[in-house]
Amino acid sequence: MDDQTYAAAAEAAMPGMFRMAYSILENRHDAEDAVQQALLNAWQHREKARPGAERAWMMRIVINASYDLCRKRRRAVPVAEVPEERTSSGDGEYAALLDMIRRLPQTLRTPFLLKYMEGMTEKEVGAALRIPLTSVKNRLYRARTALQKEWGREASL
Repeated sequence: MDDQTYAAAAEAAMPGMFRMAYSILENRHDAEDAVQQALLNAWQHREKARPGAERAWMMRIVINASYDLCRKRRRAVPVAEVPEERTSSGDGEYAALLDMIRRLPQTLRTPFLLKYMEGMTEKEVGAALRIPLTSVKNRLYRARTALQKEWGREASL
C-alpha cells in the first residue's frame, strides 16, 4: 500500500477504530492510545495490507492493540482502583440499548459492533476477527437473540 492509499484508508477508518477500541477498553484515553498504536503499527506494516481489505485489516490491528493495552493495564493497576468511565449518548431507550450491548460477552459484542455500528459486511467482520463466516453469522445471531431477550425483560419491568 502506498503512502496516499494508507493516508486515505486511515482517515476513513479512524472514527470506527476509535469506537471499536472504546467498546473494548471502555475508557476514552485508553481508546485513543490504542488507536494511535494501531495507526503506527499499520503504517509500519502497510505493505502487508491486501488491496481492497484495508478497512478490515486496520480494524484487526486496533482490536489487537486494544487487547494488548487491556492486558498491560490489567497487570499494572489493581481493578479496584480503576475508575469506571462510561458515557452514554442520550437517555432512555437508547442508553438502555447501549448498556445492553456493553454487557454482551466480548466474543459477541465485537462482531455485533463491527456489523451494525461500523457497517461492515459479514465477510469483512470475519476477515477483521480472523474467524470463519459461519462463526460470524452464529455470533451475530447469538448477540441479537441475547439483546432481544434482555430488551423483553427490560420492557416487562
